[in-house]
Amino acid sequence: METAVTASRVAPVELADVVAARRRIAPHLAPTPLRQYPALSRLLDADVHVKHENLLPTGAFKVRGGVNLATQLLPDERARGLCAASTGNHGLSVAFGAALVGAEATVFVPEGANPVKVQSILDLGAEVVAHGRDFDEARVRCEEVARERGARYVHSGDEPQLIAGVGTAHLELLDELPDVDVILVPLGGGSGAAGACVVAKGIRPEIEVIAVQSAAAPAAYRSWKARAPVEDAMGTFAEGLATRVPFALPQAIIRELLDDFLLVPDDAIRSALVAMVEATRTLVEPAGAAALAGALMIRERLAGRRVALVCSGANITPSQLRDVLERVP
Repeated sequence: METAVTASRVAPVELADVVAARRRIAPHLAPTPLRQYPALSRLLDADVHVKHENLLPTGAFKVRGGVNLATQLLPDERARGLCAASTGNHGLSVAFGAALVGAEATVFVPEGANPVKVQSILDLGAEVVAHGRDFDEARVRCEEVARERGARYVHSGDEPQLIAGVGTAHLELLDELPDVDVILVPLGGGSGAAGACVVAKGIRPEIEVIAVQSAAAPAAYRSWKARAPVEDAMGTFAEGLATRVPFALPQAIIRELLDDFLLVPDDAIRSALVAMVEATRTLVEPAGAAALAGALMIRERLAGRRVALVCSGANITPSQLRDVLERVP
């Protein structure tokens, strides 16, 4: 299990770090759209806007962090190469960043990982190694290999540069929608939610930030509630939410700054995915629909308010999409 980090009164990543990250990634990544959808507003009885992180080049929000980290690598780190463990989107972000600065990257994924994400990692020039039954088994092996090779290990959550990078999405969001009342963000390892908290609370503390996780993979939720690391089962089909060990740095941030944390069943994520695809006419992966699933759970609480949903990714396989459409009436 990850070593616990005691939450201090000062967040380990500051708003200034996110502002600096925005300057670094601007030459490489265009801002993503923030769009209002009458169908979703009607569904929630609220003024609903979607932040389309699913339209980034890798199809997921994490590439922001990969670019921020890669552009700060020291020459010897670039020469030694990068190692990362991922269910897909973090690996894509590391591969993208590594390619940008001319570094080699090796990504460890669980056996049976999302083939769309795996192929995309390979297309970016990274090596992919399949190991273990889930993310955490792949992560342990990745850490071993990184030590053996002397490579720069890029943890998917406990990296300040990643959190600062993904937080730039919320600078963009608040530029366009400064009077937003509530932001709902999916949470797997927690970097996205941590970035949302740092920005929202640093700019307008009254903004409510709510994280959403699958009830079939509740380790981060239980750790947040207990204010201590808690390992739990991992049974969700949404690989972007599929962690069974909490990450210390995101937990330190969300324990201090997150307003609420919701657990939603996988069936609710499936229904929300279909609703998101219908309303936005874009591809949405299961984790990317979690924010809407959470919003539907607290619909009465959101009524009449200005709500932003973070659509974190688009990397759904054809078989996943078929399965979801067959299961949802």
